[in-house]
Amino acid sequence: MKKLLISTTALAMVATSAGAAEMLAALGAPEGQVNIVAWPGYIERGETDAAFDWVTKFEEASGCKVNVKTANTSDEMVALMNEGGFDLVTASGDASLRLVAGGRVQPVNVDLIPSWSSVDDRLKDAPWHTVDGVHYGTPYMWGPNVLMYNTEVFKEAPTSWNVVFEEMTLPDGQSNKGRVQAYDGPIHVADAAQYLMFHKPELGITSPYELNEDQYKAALDLLRGQRELVSRYWHDAFIQMDDFKNEGVVASGSWPFQVNLLKSEGLPISSVIPEEGATGWADTTMMHVDAANPTCSYLWMEHSLASNLQSDLSVWFGAVPSVPAACTDGRGMQNQEGCDANGLADFDKIRFWTTPVSNCAQGAGACVPYYRWVSDYIGVIGGR
Repeated sequence: MKKLLISTTALAMVATSAGAAEMLAALGAPEGQVNIVAWPGYIERGETDAAFDWVTKFEEASGCKVNVKTANTSDEMVALMNEGGFDLVTASGDASLRLVAGGRVQPVNVDLIPSWSSVDDRLKDAPWHTVDGVHYGTPYMWGPNVLMYNTEVFKEAPTSWNVVFEEMTLPDGQSNKGRVQAYDGPIHVADAAQYLMFHKPELGITSPYELNEDQYKAALDLLRGQRELVSRYWHDAFIQMDDFKNEGVVASGSWPFQVNLLKSEGLPISSVIPEEGATGWADTTMMHVDAANPTCSYLWMEHSLASNLQSDLSVWFGAVPSVPAACTDGRGMQNQEGCDANGLADFDKIRFWTTPVSNCAQGAGACVPYYRWVSDYIGVIGGR
Protein backbone atom coordinates (compact mmCIF):
# COMPACT_ATOMS: atom_id res chain seq x y z
CA MET A 1 0.00 0.00 0.00
CA LYS A 2 1.30 3.43 -0.89
CA LYS A 3 2.05 5.80 1.92
CA LEU A 4 -0.78 8.25 2.48
CA LEU A 5 0.21 11.59 3.96
CA ILE A 6 -2.72 13.97 3.76
CA SER A 7 -2.49 17.48 5.16
CA THR A 8 -5.09 20.20 5.23
CA THR A 9 -3.01 22.16 2.76
CA ALA A 10 -2.78 19.21 0.38
CA LEU A 11 -6.53 18.71 0.53
CA ALA A 12 -7.10 22.39 -0.15
CA MET A 13 -4.86 22.11 -3.20
CA VAL A 14 -6.91 19.16 -4.41
CA ALA A 15 -10.09 21.15 -3.97
CA THR A 16 -8.65 24.13 -5.81
CA SER A 17 -7.20 22.16 -8.70
CA ALA A 18 -10.21 19.84 -9.09
CA GLY A 19 -12.51 22.78 -8.57
CA ALA A 20 -15.37 23.94 -10.68
CA ALA A 21 -13.92 22.53 -13.90
CA GLU A 22 -15.09 19.05 -12.90
CA MET A 23 -18.31 20.17 -11.27
CA LEU A 24 -21.42 19.35 -13.27
CA ALA A 25 -23.16 22.56 -14.37
CA ALA A 26 -26.48 21.12 -15.51
CA LEU A 27 -28.30 17.81 -15.68
CA GLY A 28 -28.73 16.02 -18.96
CA ALA A 29 -30.90 13.12 -20.01
CA PRO A 30 -30.83 10.19 -17.56
CA GLU A 31 -28.35 7.59 -18.73
CA GLY A 32 -30.46 4.60 -17.67
CA GLN A 33 -28.49 3.35 -14.67
CA VAL A 34 -26.44 4.30 -11.65
CA ASN A 35 -23.78 2.08 -10.06
CA ILE A 36 -23.33 2.51 -6.32
CA VAL A 37 -20.87 1.12 -3.75
CA ALA A 38 -22.74 1.03 -0.45
CA TRP A 39 -22.65 -0.24 3.09
CA PRO A 40 -24.86 -3.28 3.80
CA GLY A 41 -28.47 -2.27 4.41
CA TYR A 42 -28.09 1.20 2.95
CA ILE A 43 -29.88 0.71 -0.37
CA GLU A 44 -32.89 -1.57 -0.06
CA ARG A 45 -35.37 -2.64 -2.74
CA GLY A 46 -37.59 -4.84 -0.54
CA GLU A 47 -35.61 -8.04 -0.99
CA THR A 48 -34.66 -8.37 2.69
CA ASP A 49 -37.96 -6.99 4.00
CA ALA A 50 -40.77 -5.95 1.67
CA ALA A 51 -41.59 -2.97 3.89
CA PHE A 52 -38.24 -1.36 3.15
CA ASP A 53 -37.88 -0.38 -0.49
CA TRP A 54 -36.61 3.02 -1.61
CA VAL A 55 -35.26 1.84 -4.97
CA THR A 56 -38.22 0.57 -7.01
CA LYS A 57 -40.17 3.84 -7.22
CA PHE A 58 -36.97 5.78 -7.94
CA GLU A 59 -36.21 3.48 -10.88
CA GLU A 60 -39.75 3.89 -12.21
CA ALA A 61 -39.73 7.68 -11.87
CA SER A 62 -36.19 8.36 -13.11
CA GLY A 63 -35.55 5.62 -15.62
CA CYS A 64 -32.27 4.93 -13.80
CA LYS A 65 -31.69 1.30 -12.81
CA VAL A 66 -29.89 1.09 -9.47
CA ASN A 67 -26.99 -1.39 -9.32
CA VAL A 68 -25.44 -1.88 -5.88
CA LYS A 69 -22.09 -3.36 -4.89
CA THR A 70 -21.95 -3.96 -1.12
CA ALA A 71 -18.70 -3.18 0.68
CA ASN A 72 -17.97 -4.17 4.27
CA THR A 73 -15.10 -1.82 5.11
CA SER A 74 -13.95 1.67 4.19
CA ASP A 75 -10.73 0.26 2.75
CA GLU A 76 -12.80 -1.94 0.43
CA MET A 77 -14.77 1.10 -0.68
CA VAL A 78 -11.62 3.04 -1.45
CA ALA A 79 -10.20 0.10 -3.41
CA LEU A 80 -13.38 -0.23 -5.48
CA MET A 81 -13.47 3.48 -6.25
CA ASN A 82 -9.81 3.34 -7.23
CA GLU A 83 -10.61 0.52 -9.66
CA GLY A 84 -13.41 2.57 -11.21
CA GLY A 85 -16.63 1.53 -12.88
CA PHE A 86 -18.83 3.02 -10.15
CA ASP A 87 -20.73 6.29 -10.04
CA LEU A 88 -21.39 6.76 -6.32
CA VAL A 89 -20.17 5.54 -2.95
CA THR A 90 -21.63 5.92 0.56
CA ALA A 91 -18.28 6.78 2.15
CA SER A 92 -17.59 7.11 5.86
CA GLY A 93 -15.22 9.76 7.18
CA ASP A 94 -12.21 7.42 7.25
CA ALA A 95 -12.59 6.98 3.47
CA SER A 96 -13.98 10.27 2.20
CA LEU A 97 -10.88 12.44 2.59
CA ARG A 98 -8.72 9.70 1.07
CA LEU A 99 -11.02 9.72 -1.95
CA VAL A 100 -10.75 13.51 -2.20
CA ALA A 101 -6.97 13.56 -1.82
CA GLY A 102 -6.61 10.72 -4.31
CA GLY A 103 -8.67 12.58 -6.91
CA ARG A 104 -11.22 9.74 -7.02
CA VAL A 105 -14.31 11.89 -6.42
CA GLN A 106 -15.54 15.13 -7.92
CA PRO A 107 -17.00 18.27 -6.40
CA VAL A 108 -20.78 18.22 -6.12
CA ASN A 109 -22.87 21.12 -7.37
CA VAL A 110 -25.39 21.48 -4.56
CA ASP A 111 -27.43 23.87 -6.72
CA LEU A 112 -28.45 20.79 -8.73
CA ILE A 113 -29.76 19.10 -5.57
CA PRO A 114 -32.97 20.93 -4.56
CA SER A 115 -33.24 19.14 -1.21
CA TRP A 116 -29.78 20.30 -0.09
CA SER A 117 -31.47 23.02 1.98
CA SER A 118 -33.16 20.33 4.09
CA VAL A 119 -29.85 18.80 5.25
CA ASP A 120 -28.91 19.12 8.92
CA ASP A 121 -26.85 22.30 9.26
CA ARG A 122 -24.31 20.37 11.37
CA LEU A 123 -23.53 18.23 8.31
CA LYS A 124 -23.61 20.65 5.39
CA ASP A 125 -20.02 21.81 5.81
CA ALA A 126 -18.69 18.81 7.73
CA PRO A 127 -14.90 18.47 7.33
CA TRP A 128 -15.08 14.86 6.14
CA HIS A 129 -16.66 15.91 2.85
CA THR A 130 -16.00 19.66 2.58
CA VAL A 131 -12.53 20.88 1.64
CA ASP A 132 -11.73 24.58 1.29
CA GLY A 133 -15.44 25.32 1.00
CA VAL A 134 -15.97 22.76 -1.76
CA HIS A 135 -18.52 19.99 -1.20
CA TYR A 136 -17.60 16.49 -2.30
CA GLY A 137 -20.86 14.77 -1.54
CA THR A 138 -24.28 14.79 0.07
CA PRO A 139 -24.75 13.60 3.68
CA TYR A 140 -26.67 10.32 3.99
CA MET A 141 -26.81 8.85 7.51
CA TRP A 142 -24.88 9.04 10.76
CA GLY A 143 -24.69 7.14 14.03
CA PRO A 144 -22.52 5.61 16.76
CA ASN A 145 -20.51 2.41 16.94
CA VAL A 146 -22.35 0.70 19.77
CA LEU A 147 -21.47 -2.10 22.19
CA MET A 148 -23.80 -4.97 21.26
CA TYR A 149 -24.34 -7.57 23.95
CA ASN A 150 -26.34 -10.68 24.85
CA THR A 151 -28.94 -9.83 27.49
CA GLU A 152 -28.94 -13.37 28.87
CA VAL A 153 -25.28 -12.95 29.79
CA PHE A 154 -25.54 -9.28 30.79
CA LYS A 155 -28.73 -8.92 32.83
CA GLU A 156 -27.78 -5.26 33.17
CA ALA A 157 -26.19 -3.26 30.37
CA PRO A 158 -22.37 -3.22 30.55
CA THR A 159 -21.10 0.20 31.54
CA SER A 160 -17.64 -0.03 29.96
CA TRP A 161 -15.94 -1.20 26.79
CA ASN A 162 -13.62 -3.19 29.10
CA VAL A 163 -15.74 -6.29 28.43
CA VAL A 164 -14.17 -6.48 24.95
CA PHE A 165 -10.72 -5.02 25.75
CA GLU A 166 -9.68 -6.73 28.99
CA GLU A 167 -9.86 -10.36 30.07
CA MET A 168 -12.49 -10.82 32.77
CA THR A 169 -15.22 -13.03 34.14
CA LEU A 170 -18.58 -11.99 32.73
CA PRO A 171 -21.81 -11.88 34.79
CA ASP A 172 -22.64 -15.48 33.80
CA GLY A 173 -19.49 -16.67 35.58
CA GLN A 174 -17.57 -17.48 32.40
CA SER A 175 -14.55 -15.73 30.90
CA ASN A 176 -14.95 -13.33 28.01
CA LYS A 177 -12.04 -15.05 26.24
CA GLY A 178 -13.20 -16.35 22.87
CA ARG A 179 -16.64 -14.81 23.32
CA VAL A 180 -16.05 -11.27 22.05
CA GLN A 181 -15.26 -9.70 18.69
CA ALA A 182 -13.48 -6.64 17.32
CA TYR A 183 -13.87 -4.76 14.04
CA ASP A 184 -11.73 -5.96 11.15
CA GLY A 185 -10.51 -2.55 10.02
CA PRO A 186 -7.58 -0.26 10.87
CA ILE A 187 -9.99 2.39 12.12
CA HIS A 188 -10.52 0.13 15.17
CA VAL A 189 -7.26 1.62 16.46
CA ALA A 190 -9.41 4.68 17.24
CA ASP A 191 -11.69 2.60 19.47
CA ALA A 192 -8.65 1.55 21.49
CA ALA A 193 -7.49 5.17 21.68
CA GLN A 194 -10.96 6.28 22.77
CA TYR A 195 -10.85 3.71 25.58
CA LEU A 196 -7.42 4.96 26.67
CA MET A 197 -8.57 8.59 26.65
CA PHE A 198 -10.89 7.68 29.52
CA HIS A 199 -8.77 5.18 31.43
CA LYS A 200 -5.27 6.59 30.93
CA PRO A 201 -5.63 10.38 30.80
CA GLU A 202 -1.90 10.70 31.49
CA LEU A 203 -1.33 9.75 27.83
CA GLY A 204 -2.82 13.12 26.85
CA ILE A 205 -4.96 11.82 23.99
CA THR A 206 -7.35 14.53 22.82
CA SER A 207 -8.57 12.85 19.63
CA PRO A 208 -8.58 9.11 18.89
CA TYR A 209 -7.58 9.97 15.30
CA GLU A 210 -4.60 12.16 16.22
CA LEU A 211 -2.05 9.97 18.01
CA ASN A 212 1.63 10.68 18.55
CA GLU A 213 4.07 7.79 18.73
CA ASP A 214 3.62 7.11 22.45
CA GLN A 215 -0.15 7.32 22.29
CA TYR A 216 -0.23 5.11 19.21
CA LYS A 217 2.00 2.51 20.85
CA ALA A 218 -0.33 2.37 23.85
CA ALA A 219 -3.32 1.81 21.57
CA LEU A 220 -1.52 -1.01 19.72
CA ASP A 221 -0.53 -2.64 22.99
CA LEU A 222 -4.18 -2.61 24.09
CA LEU A 223 -5.19 -4.18 20.78
CA ARG A 224 -2.54 -6.88 21.10
CA GLY A 225 -4.07 -7.80 24.44
CA GLN A 226 -7.53 -7.78 22.90
CA ARG A 227 -6.37 -10.25 20.26
CA GLU A 228 -6.09 -12.92 22.97
CA LEU A 229 -9.82 -12.48 23.67
CA VAL A 230 -11.27 -12.14 20.17
CA SER A 231 -12.96 -15.11 18.51
CA ARG A 232 -13.28 -13.33 15.18
CA TYR A 233 -12.48 -9.95 13.69
CA TRP A 234 -15.73 -9.06 11.96
CA HIS A 235 -16.38 -7.00 8.87
CA ASP A 236 -19.45 -8.74 7.43
CA ALA A 237 -22.54 -7.63 9.34
CA PHE A 238 -24.45 -10.80 8.57
CA ILE A 239 -21.62 -13.09 9.65
CA GLN A 240 -21.41 -11.16 12.91
CA MET A 241 -25.12 -11.68 13.46
CA ASP A 242 -24.70 -15.41 12.83
CA ASP A 243 -21.85 -15.50 15.35
CA PHE A 244 -24.11 -13.95 18.00
CA LYS A 245 -26.85 -16.44 17.14
CA ASN A 246 -24.83 -19.62 16.76
CA GLU A 247 -21.19 -19.25 17.82
CA GLY A 248 -21.46 -18.08 21.41
CA VAL A 249 -20.33 -14.48 20.86
CA VAL A 250 -21.80 -12.29 23.61
CA ALA A 251 -20.25 -8.82 23.17
CA SER A 252 -18.72 -6.72 20.41
CA GLY A 253 -18.53 -3.32 18.91
CA SER A 254 -21.23 -3.21 16.25
CA TRP A 255 -23.67 -1.06 14.29
CA PRO A 256 -27.32 -0.41 15.18
CA PHE A 257 -28.16 -2.28 11.94
CA GLN A 258 -27.15 -5.66 13.40
CA VAL A 259 -28.73 -4.86 16.76
CA ASN A 260 -32.08 -4.00 15.19
CA LEU A 261 -32.19 -7.07 12.94
CA LEU A 262 -31.30 -9.47 15.76
CA LYS A 263 -33.85 -7.89 18.08
CA SER A 264 -36.48 -8.10 15.34
CA GLU A 265 -35.88 -11.86 15.26
CA GLY A 266 -36.64 -12.05 18.97
CA LEU A 267 -33.06 -12.71 20.03
CA PRO A 268 -31.71 -11.59 23.44
CA ILE A 269 -29.70 -8.68 22.08
CA SER A 270 -29.35 -5.06 23.08
CA SER A 271 -26.77 -2.28 22.79
CA VAL A 272 -25.31 0.60 24.75
CA ILE A 273 -22.85 3.47 24.47
CA PRO A 274 -20.61 2.85 27.51
CA GLU A 275 -19.11 5.46 29.82
CA GLU A 276 -16.04 5.99 27.62
CA GLY A 277 -18.22 7.23 24.78
CA ALA A 278 -18.09 5.96 21.21
CA THR A 279 -16.62 6.49 17.81
CA GLY A 280 -19.11 6.82 15.01
CA TRP A 281 -19.68 7.33 11.32
CA ALA A 282 -21.22 10.05 9.24
CA ASP A 283 -21.61 8.76 5.71
CA THR A 284 -21.60 10.82 2.55
CA THR A 285 -22.78 9.93 -0.95
CA MET A 286 -19.81 10.87 -3.14
CA MET A 287 -19.53 10.86 -6.94
CA HIS A 288 -16.65 9.26 -8.83
CA VAL A 289 -14.50 11.68 -10.80
CA ASP A 290 -15.13 9.62 -13.94
CA ALA A 291 -18.78 8.76 -13.26
CA ALA A 292 -20.32 7.40 -16.46
CA ASN A 293 -23.84 8.25 -15.32
CA PRO A 294 -23.70 11.74 -13.83
CA THR A 295 -27.34 12.70 -14.32
CA CYS A 296 -28.63 9.50 -12.75
CA SER A 297 -26.10 10.07 -9.97
CA TYR A 298 -27.47 13.52 -9.21
CA LEU A 299 -31.03 12.23 -9.40
CA TRP A 300 -30.13 9.55 -6.86
CA MET A 301 -28.44 12.06 -4.55
CA GLU A 302 -31.58 14.19 -4.64
CA HIS A 303 -33.73 11.10 -4.01
CA SER A 304 -31.49 10.07 -1.10
CA LEU A 305 -32.42 13.28 0.74
CA ALA A 306 -36.17 12.69 0.50
CA SER A 307 -37.48 12.69 4.07
CA ASN A 308 -39.52 9.51 3.57
CA LEU A 309 -36.39 7.63 2.41
CA GLN A 310 -34.34 9.11 5.23
CA SER A 311 -37.08 8.20 7.70
CA ASP A 312 -37.41 4.57 6.59
CA LEU A 313 -33.63 4.08 6.38
CA SER A 314 -33.31 5.49 9.89
CA VAL A 315 -35.71 2.82 11.17
CA TRP A 316 -34.10 0.06 9.12
CA PHE A 317 -30.48 0.81 9.97
CA GLY A 318 -30.92 2.30 13.42
CA ALA A 319 -29.17 5.47 12.28
CA VAL A 320 -29.91 9.18 12.44
CA PRO A 321 -31.20 10.92 9.29
CA SER A 322 -29.18 13.66 7.66
CA VAL A 323 -32.50 15.40 7.06
CA PRO A 324 -33.98 16.34 10.47
CA ALA A 325 -37.53 16.61 9.09
CA ALA A 326 -37.45 12.85 8.56
CA CYS A 327 -37.89 12.47 12.33
CA THR A 328 -41.07 14.49 12.55
CA ASP A 329 -42.91 15.07 9.27
CA GLY A 330 -44.67 11.70 9.22
CA ARG A 331 -43.77 10.88 5.61
CA GLY A 332 -41.96 7.71 6.64
CA MET A 333 -41.81 5.19 9.48
CA GLN A 334 -39.57 7.15 11.83
CA ASN A 335 -40.66 9.55 14.57
CA GLN A 336 -39.03 11.84 17.11
CA GLU A 337 -38.84 9.11 19.74
CA GLY A 338 -37.08 6.78 17.31
CA CYS A 339 -34.57 9.44 16.26
CA ASP A 340 -33.86 10.21 19.91
CA ALA A 341 -33.30 6.49 20.56
CA ASN A 342 -30.89 6.30 17.62
CA GLY A 343 -28.76 9.10 19.08
CA LEU A 344 -30.04 12.35 17.60
CA ALA A 345 -28.88 14.28 20.68
CA ASP A 346 -25.50 12.51 20.80
CA PHE A 347 -23.92 14.27 17.81
CA ASP A 348 -21.44 16.20 19.95
CA LYS A 349 -20.58 13.09 21.99
CA ILE A 350 -19.56 10.94 19.02
CA ARG A 351 -16.04 11.06 17.66
CA PHE A 352 -16.73 10.53 13.99
CA TRP A 353 -14.43 8.45 11.83
CA THR A 354 -11.92 10.52 9.92
CA THR A 355 -8.67 9.82 8.12
CA PRO A 356 -5.63 9.98 10.46
CA VAL A 357 -2.93 12.24 9.03
CA SER A 358 0.62 13.10 10.05
CA ASN A 359 0.01 16.85 10.29
CA CYS A 360 -2.38 17.24 13.20
CA ALA A 361 -3.21 19.57 16.08
CA GLN A 362 -0.09 18.33 17.88
CA GLY A 363 2.08 19.74 15.10
CA ALA A 364 3.41 19.08 11.61
CA GLY A 365 4.40 15.45 11.30
CA ALA A 366 3.53 14.79 14.95
CA CYS A 367 0.84 12.15 14.43
CA VAL A 368 0.90 8.62 13.03
CA PRO A 369 -0.68 8.61 9.54
CA TYR A 370 -3.24 6.13 8.27
CA TYR A 371 -0.90 3.97 6.18
CA ARG A 372 0.78 2.88 9.40
CA TRP A 373 -2.58 2.14 11.01
CA VAL A 374 -3.21 -0.21 8.09
CA SER A 375 0.06 -2.13 8.24
CA ASP A 376 0.24 -2.25 12.03
CA TYR A 377 -3.35 -3.42 12.48
CA ILE A 378 -2.71 -6.25 10.03
CA GLY A 379 0.23 -7.10 12.26
CA VAL A 380 -1.92 -7.07 15.39
CA ILE A 381 -4.46 -9.41 13.85
CA GLY A 382 -1.60 -11.64 12.72
CA GLY A 383 -0.19 -11.81 16.23
CA ARG A 384 2.67 -9.33 15.83
